[in-house]
Amino acid sequence: MADGVKPTAHPGDAVRTKHRGCCEARSLMNRLNRIEGQVRGVKGMVEKDAYCVDILTQVAAIQAALNAFNRELLGNHIRTCVAEGIRAGEDEVIDELVATVQKMMK
Repeated sequence: MADGVKPTAHPGDAVRTKHRGCCEARSLMNRLNRIEGQVRGVKGMVEKDAYCVDILTQVAAIQAALNAFNRELLGNHIRTCVAEGIRAGEDEVIDELVATVQKMMK
């Protein structure tokens, strides 16, 4: 598998990577592109002095889109990285997953 740890410019630091198939990457990128467009739209609304409630409605839509992105990414992570780690006897992946879910629930 192409997933792994790559060295960085700083000794002792490492950047973990995860290879994503074209379908997974495309789906995530499509979501991010939509979110980026929504953020640009909100910026335009602020610049044009749009009504507060209209802006807040769009921000709520952005938050929902980010939550959907997180759910998709987390599901993919569990099905691949976590499952592979467990099969390899790397129990620390469970602690990492718990910590990640706790961060997402704040």
